[in-house]
Amino acid sequence: MKTVVISLGGSILIPSLEKNKIREYVPVLEEIAAHHRLFVVVGGGGEARRYITVVRTLGIDEGTSDEIGILVTRLNANLLIAALGDAAYPKVAESHAEAKKFAESRKIVIMGGITPGQTTDAVAAVLAERVGASVFINVTSVDGIYSADPKKDKKARRYDTLTPQQLLDIVGVTALTAGSNTVLDIVAARIVERSHIPLVVLDGRDPENLSRAILTGKFTGSIVSEKKKKILPL
Repeated sequence: MKTVVISLGGSILIPSLEKNKIREYVPVLEEIAAHHRLFVVVGGGGEARRYITVVRTLGIDEGTSDEIGILVTRLNANLLIAALGDAAYPKVAESHAEAKKFAESRKIVIMGGITPGQTTDAVAAVLAERVGASVFINVTSVDGIYSADPKKDKKARRYDTLTPQQLLDIVGVTALTAGSNTVLDIVAARIVERSHIPLVVLDGRDPENLSRAILTGKFTGSIVSEKKKKILPL
């Protein structure tokens, strides 16, 4: 079995509690786990940003904002674990070491945030490195990586493939604050560069796009890799 680490964006899984996609993602994750060792790092989504907005209006520092955001990611992770039932390890991993230990159960391992100042994308990138993942997948609300924000720049170029250095050039101009919502943060991009683990950024608005990517290699998204060899399917 190959190892897959997924950063499942909160804006996809739980944009709000009322509009969550947990039910749709459960069979997708179960199908992937039937073929591969699976780790999933869950983001905070709209609920985390709502809390962080309140924290800032109270004049509280960014470090505390991060801590509160981490708590929300772990709540989201607990919701996913409960929905997955016996398919998932029954506790949210609160460190990379715990995640590796939990994986001995051969169940899906779920994480949220762990460190202030570090996004869940960065948590997932480091986890991919620690567990020797074959691929690191970032499930987000856009259809791939662009040269600029396509919502602001109509001339932004979408990449099917790019190198880690090209990714760094794109994300390096983005500020990192609590609750930031970009395609990938600079820390995660640097981990991708040093680990040499292929990164796939794909559109998660259709949950089955994730399973298609891993199991058939047909998906909507972008691949970041130094090598030209075929990354997917696994």
